[in-house]
Amino acid sequence: MRAVQYTRHGGADVLQVIDLPIPRPAPDEVLVTMRTSALNHLDIWVREGIPGVPLPMIPGSDGAGVVAAVGQNVSDYQAGDEIIIQPITYCGSCRYCRSGRENYCNDFGILGETCQGTNRQYLSVKPANLRPKPANLNFAEAAAFPLVAMTAYTMLMTRARMQPEDKVLIWGAGSGIGHMAVQLAKWRGCQVIATAGSAGKRTKAGELGADLVVDHYNDNVAEAVRDSFGPRGADIVFEHVGAATWKTSLRVLAKGGRLVTCGATTGPKVELDLRHLFYKQQSILGSTMGDIPGFDKVLQLVEAGTIKPVVDRVFDLEQIREAHEYLAGGDQFGKVVITIAD
Repeated sequence: MRAVQYTRHGGADVLQVIDLPIPRPAPDEVLVTMRTSALNHLDIWVREGIPGVPLPMIPGSDGAGVVAAVGQNVSDYQAGDEIIIQPITYCGSCRYCRSGRENYCNDFGILGETCQGTNRQYLSVKPANLRPKPANLNFAEAAAFPLVAMTAYTMLMTRARMQPEDKVLIWGAGSGIGHMAVQLAKWRGCQVIATAGSAGKRTKAGELGADLVVDHYNDNVAEAVRDSFGPRGADIVFEHVGAATWKTSLRVLAKGGRLVTCGATTGPKVELDLRHLFYKQQSILGSTMGDIPGFDKVLQLVEAGTIKPVVDRVFDLEQIREAHEYLAGGDQFGKVVITIAD
């Protein structure tokens, strides 16, 4: 089978498309013929070097395909079923897993980071990593939402406890996670200000439901928040940018507000004035991926057409270097997807 692999960390040039044996499913596994696999910024961070990542690595966390074969102990799926990939791994038996908080499990992992990923023609996984593909999505769209929708839902609903009528600032609405956050906040009945760096992206964010979209490069975001939300500010700030936006994020956060973050694209080192934090009774919340109840909830929303993944551009598997470079350039709105030939 053809698969993307890298044996050392570095730029896009470390990515190789090579031939590997087709995996044999264990008795409790399902062999999937992958049709598509989406890219995430996680793929870039892992490729560039995250301590503890096993090498060599096949990247990719998301995907969609068709069941090719099942192990003898598998009864939930059969050959020919169209499926999507659920991207997290977990033990399934600890107190966190038993309570539906799989992302707190000590054995928590992500396909393409802690174990081999989805950028390949065939993938053998446990049934827990599969769900039926929504009939209203094509294979590219089906690959585009699992990781980002799961992450955005957990940030907004589980960590920030988003409520109807909350005022929400969402940075980077053109990103995979940002365009999902806009849709989830509007589904919840919130007032949304989103940011985007180009006129085209701002138009698309408005089409997804954002009440106001501002240019995070040229507009005064804090002033826009005050003008639209009032002097109180934002109840929730949806952060995944890091150093470049952090100061503004804290500045516009309301009394009792919740800042929730899952990333640091522009740098991880930020400053915090503790006096403002405790005086305003604010919360700063870290969030990583999500849990299985959250994943199944966003799957329901996708199946109902309430939220829809936006596919920006599609590359072939053999173009994986170009796809990584395109994603790193930040010109996309929504998701970059890889098609995988049989």
